[in-house]
Amino acid sequence: MSTNEQITVATADLLAEETIPSERAAHRKLLLAGAIGTTIEWYDFFLYGLIAPFVFERLFFPKFDPTAATIAIFATFAVGFVARPVGGLIFGHFGDVVGRKSVLLATMLIMGLATMTIGFLPTYEAAGVGTTVALVVLRFLQGFALGGEATAAGLMAIESAQEKSRGLSGAIIQAAGPIGVVLASVSALLITKLPEPALLSWGWRVPFAASGILVAVGLYLRYGIEETKIFRGSRVSQLPAIEALQRHAKPILIVFFIELAQTSFFYLTAIYTLSYAARELGVARDTLAQAVLIANIFGFFLVPLFGALSDRVGRKPVYSVGLATATLAMLFFYNALATQNPVIITIAVVVTAGIIHPMMFGPEGSFFPELFPTNVRFSGVSIGKQFGTVLGGGIAPLIAASLFARYGTTTAISAYFVLLAIGGSVALVLAKETAKRSLDQ
Repeated sequence: MSTNEQITVATADLLAEETIPSERAAHRKLLLAGAIGTTIEWYDFFLYGLIAPFVFERLFFPKFDPTAATIAIFATFAVGFVARPVGGLIFGHFGDVVGRKSVLLATMLIMGLATMTIGFLPTYEAAGVGTTVALVVLRFLQGFALGGEATAAGLMAIESAQEKSRGLSGAIIQAAGPIGVVLASVSALLITKLPEPALLSWGWRVPFAASGILVAVGLYLRYGIEETKIFRGSRVSQLPAIEALQRHAKPILIVFFIELAQTSFFYLTAIYTLSYAARELGVARDTLAQAVLIANIFGFFLVPLFGALSDRVGRKPVYSVGLATATLAMLFFYNALATQNPVIITIAVVVTAGIIHPMMFGPEGSFFPELFPTNVRFSGVSIGKQFGTVLGGGIAPLIAASLFARYGTTTAISAYFVLLAIGGSVALVLAKETAKRSLDQ
């Protein structure tokens, strides 16, 4: 080897050694920005689900009887999920064509403005049906934004991670969801301690209005991150959603059925429980809010743990155990609530939403994106995930409330979830293990 060749090789090795720490620092910065932003977006999105069952029936649906008002509240809650596939398709297109970073900025701005505006809405008594319509529109915008956010942050995390830690990186972004729910739960818990006149007049508005400050922080952090190398080096598809549907229909269906089961489990145990236990069982509102809060604190620690575990043993084994355990737990969950014992109810919610659910939620942050090639990854994940979410978690509380109103028993609700779990289990069997799959394709 000539002297010039030796110098060239040595220079390349030196540059490689300098690049690795630089890439790691960029990855840590991206994880921080992605996690904080995702926390804020989930805080915004979940405020409605946690606060509405306590006060919105009197503020925005006063003309309904109690049962109809509950169904109306969850129908409006479901609107946010109906919007998520729309957001997923639109932002998925731009995410695959233009880049992930632009989507992260746009979704945060839309979510923040919609949430803040809810906090300033007049009540039905002051403005009539127009304010109820406005609430539905703003809820739609929240879901529209989350349809892009839910995929973009996770993709950037795993596309910039080393193969051996993709599960952990994706799960860190996933764990930001429970942090957002924790913040929303704390807000809900604090306002439930207010005297009822204060709660109904101004107390419920504060958590929504505070979103403006949080969003400003999130936008600042996200503006400084860089697009991933994997995306910059990929082939650009002009119509990524069409290509994903034509060439990758199987993984889209796999994501759909798995997400259908996962989201339904969480929303049946952590959201519908708030309304059912408070109205039908007379459980104190602060007891329920505390249970959801504790469950999400558990989730914050366990989601990354199960994501990291999936790096070692694979995505499918961890997810399969979670789904099987969820199915078994759902057979006993509502019986635990029926005891009306605050301790037993808290344990039931924590075990289901805080321990079992993370077994599924942690691995999926890397599992779903690994099923698709880079040029259609955003669109493919979004189509399966967002349609699975809207037909799962989005309407699960609404279906549960309707089933209980029709049959007067929670057995029908448990049976509904078991059917969804069977579909998710079949999809898991058909899916390939992805933990060692290269993303650079």
